[in-house]
Amino acid sequence: MSGGQSCLTANDWICGEYVRSRSQELTDATVQHVWITLVSVAIGLLIAFPLALLARGPGGRRSRFAGPVLGFTTVLYTVPSLAMFSLLLPVFGLSAAVVVTGLVLYSLTVLVRNILAGLEAVPAEAREAALGMGYGRGRLLWEVELPLALPALLAGVRIATVSTVALTTVGAIVGYGGLGTLIVDGLDSLFKAQVLTASVICVLLAVVADLLLLGLQRLLTPWTRPRTPRIRTRGRAAVSTTRIAKAG
Repeated sequence: MSGGQSCLTANDWICGEYVRSRSQELTDATVQHVWITLVSVAIGLLIAFPLALLARGPGGRRSRFAGPVLGFTTVLYTVPSLAMFSLLLPVFGLSAAVVVTGLVLYSLTVLVRNILAGLEAVPAEAREAALGMGYGRGRLLWEVELPLALPALLAGVRIATVSTVALTTVGAIVGYGGLGTLIVDGLDSLFKAQVLTASVICVLLAVVADLLLLGLQRLLTPWTRPRTPRIRTRGRAAVSTTRIAKAG
């Protein structure tokens, strides 16, 4: 037997032959995992944005809807994932919609709170200046408040994305868990290489997604980057000369 075949026979945790022989299965599971994550976060963001606007009243202050909105999204987040998917089964049946809907509901608490925090952090002076220049409420939101709230908003998207990558695995209970399906099948059959490989890919997806979103955040919010002060050579030379003179 070759080394690759022997690692499958021995049921080793690390087995290159498993990766080579099941590459298509791993690819399909990874694509499904990424698709479910992207769709869930995108829909969650589309729902969270108007909810955050509803919770934020005029002038940057919270409205009377803030308590119900934040309370409702928090309650949703406390529901165990297995219970959530089980409750959604009678509505959507055994389909990817069960997983996507559950993940959307879980993402709302993080996204709504971060969007709301970002909008509330916009300086009142910026709002007043824009209104004084004739900005309407819509233009004020899109051209002034939203750009200034981007750091908090994107931070929420990062957290929601990483948590969604992890929670997607629970969708294996309805057959749409992406890499989670391979993990569960591997645990049922005690197939160590499958469990470890799928788990590692899942972790890598979360890390890559976080790094990509971090890069996007830095690209869209250049004013948040720390600036290194530039020191001129002549200035440093003058300081050195002064120190030498004092020492003498």
